[in-house]
Amino acid sequence: MAPETMVEGAQEFSAEDMIAPQPGSDDSAAAQGTGSEPEVKSEAEQLRSERDQLLDRLARLQAEFENARRRETKERADVRDYAVQNAVEPFLGVMDNFQLALKAQGSADQLRTGVELILKQMEEALRGLNVQPVETVGAQFDPRIHEALGSIETAEFPDHQVVEEIRRGYRIREKLLRPALVKIAVNPAQVDNAS
Repeated sequence: MAPETMVEGAQEFSAEDMIAPQPGSDDSAAAQGTGSEPEVKSEAEQLRSERDQLLDRLARLQAEFENARRRETKERADVRDYAVQNAVEPFLGVMDNFQLALKAQGSADQLRTGVELILKQMEEALRGLNVQPVETVGAQFDPRIHEALGSIETAEFPDHQVVEEIRRGYRIREKLLRPALVKIAVNPAQVDNAS
């Protein structure tokens, strides 16, 4: 009977061994717990709170950026409209005078005088916008502001002097808007002396 008892004792021992964790095994660490459950929940709640705050901040920053972009677009359009208004306003009177000239029942001389007055009004409007005509007749030819369309052989004027303006050129401050179309003098006496 002794051998049976030993087997029974061995079976009982191994069954207990399976149920109860041994000291130093992984199961005993899990049962004892490395951190308390309330601490883990508290840390998780804190992380969720920080995440929610960051998401809220991100949403606010995105909204602020979108509002700033819309504001900038509107301000740019307002500045463009203001610039166009300031440029067009002086010419409205010129347009009114052209319309009155078309309705006029006067002679050709009266019509010419009216058109000359309108031209002066137009030049004043351009001066108000800092647009100045390019100097032409009497000036020395300058390829940066003049475009030569022909030449006139003459002994009256120095070589390469502008003698006729075909189309007026304009500049705004120092920037050229369009070159003046001109005819220049070719003085054969100066050309021969130069060679």
